[in-house]
Amino acid sequence: MEKKQTAVDWLVEQLMKGEFINSTDELIEQAKEMEKEQISDAHIEGQRVFDKHQHTQWTNDQAEQYYNQTYGD
Repeated sequence: MEKKQTAVDWLVEQLMKGEFINSTDELIEQAKEMEKEQISDAHIEGQRVFDKHQHTQWTNDQAEQYYNQTYGD
C-alpha cells in the first residue's frame, strides 16, 4: 500500500520550502480540503471494516493501525 501524506505534513513541507506559488492563506485552505477528504476516506474505510465485522467496533489500536498503514508512523 502506498503511503499517503497527511494534510499537516503537506502544509509543513510547503511552508518549509519557503517558495510559495500561492499565498499562505491558499495553502492553509488547500490543507483543510485535504484534511476533509482524509477524514471522509477514514470514515468510509472504518464503515467498511465495521460492516465486515458486525460484532466488533474499531478500537484505538485499529484506528492507529489504519493511520500507520495509510500515512506512515
